Amino acid sequence: MREVSEWRAPAERIVRKRRDPVVVQTLRSAFAATIAYVIALRLSPEPAPLTAPLTALLVVQVTLYATITNGFRRVNAVVTGVLVAIAFSLLVGLTWWSLALLLLASLVVGRLVRVEEYVPEVAISAMLVLGVTSVGEYAWARVVETLIGAVVGLACNLLLAPPVWVEEAGESIDGLARRLRQLMLRMGEGAARGTPVDRAEMQLHEARRLDHEIVEVDAALRQAEDSLRLNPRVHDSVLHRVVMRTGLDTLEICTVVLRVLARSLTDLAKARAPEPLFEAETGAALEQVLSEIADAVVSFAVLVTTHLSASAESAEERLATELRTAAGTRDKLALLLREEAERNPDHWQLPGAVVTEVNRILDELDTEHRTRRLFEELDRVSREQRARMPRLTQLRERLGVTEELWRNRAGFEGRSR
Repeated sequence: MREVSEWRAPAERIVRKRRDPVVVQTLRSAFAATIAYVIALRLSPEPAPLTAPLTALLVVQVTLYATITNGFRRVNAVVTGVLVAIAFSLLVGLTWWSLALLLLASLVVGRLVRVEEYVPEVAISAMLVLGVTSVGEYAWARVVETLIGAVVGLACNLLLAPPVWVEEAGESIDGLARRLRQLMLRMGEGAARGTPVDRAEMQLHEARRLDHEIVEVDAALRQAEDSLRLNPRVHDSVLHRVVMRTGLDTLEICTVVLRVLARSLTDLAKARAPEPLFEAETGAALEQVLSEIADAVVSFAVLVTTHLSASAESAEERLATELRTAAGTRDKLALLLREEAERNPDHWQLPGAVVTEVNRILDELDTEHRTRRLFEELDRVSREQRARMPRLTQLRERLGVTEELWRNRAGFEGRSR
């Protein structure tokens, strides 16, 4: 058994590497550039048509959506740069002053043709092409090579379907939820057993650092959203995107509220030092409610990352049960804090803030609040699609495609009931 486990771990790492964005991008780019070069050898009069693989490298992307949306802008940028280089090659050739004029003209023309963030690639393409294009009869061959590379790059993701990065985004959301849980457990333990000021400040700094975690999760989620768009393997891509995006929004709000809670506990520790933050029974109640909320946060993450499945239904039931339990403990905590404030009225506003922040987290995790938020986001996405592409929307309505949002909404509403 030990030998099997030793072999299994490397095998699992290899499988995960096959889906790693860097590995996928590297393999797809190398394949597209090679194919573009082979085709250009047959169609271009030049002995080494390197513009074709260069264009393929610039065009091909990790996701199909990114290839299509960014690819056309990149093709425009590369073709523009090649045309500018051809003009300079025919007129003046390559000198230090013509290179300076070439770069200046390329950057200006790149702004005029509206290639947006790919303006530098106009100048890069022009500079590279001018360096290898000194004979006029070969200049237009660069245009052919550019088109070959563009077509190969765009076709690469159509023939080699890129992976859907939902699983990786789900792992990032789950990781964020579990870090929130660990911090809540430590804060609850400190409230029950006494938290020194320095430890409370460390927990506050840790809560603030969670902002960086959210940025990383947001990047992973954006990649997942791009991989779902225009992907023929995904039938409910809109619902996938909306569910995970609203889930991350909720966790981000919980993170902000937890940071405020950590600040309240830090201020309370400073005000009551060297005495404990709360009386024994009150501290135990706060530890219990934070523990129950921490479990609910993880259940919420499971819910938003495994939607429309049996595991999602069980996760929703578990979340509802945990929230009801936490609400009962919250009521007990509120009563204990009020009684404690009556006996010790100093700094009464800080224990009151603790109850307020606990209520806010519970409200954000509430299943009814989540359902209402999801419906609102689905409606907003539908309105934006209709406003942005009215003709395409009319065509889809004739084909019955735009009803996807409402079918997803109805299916989700039925499951929630």
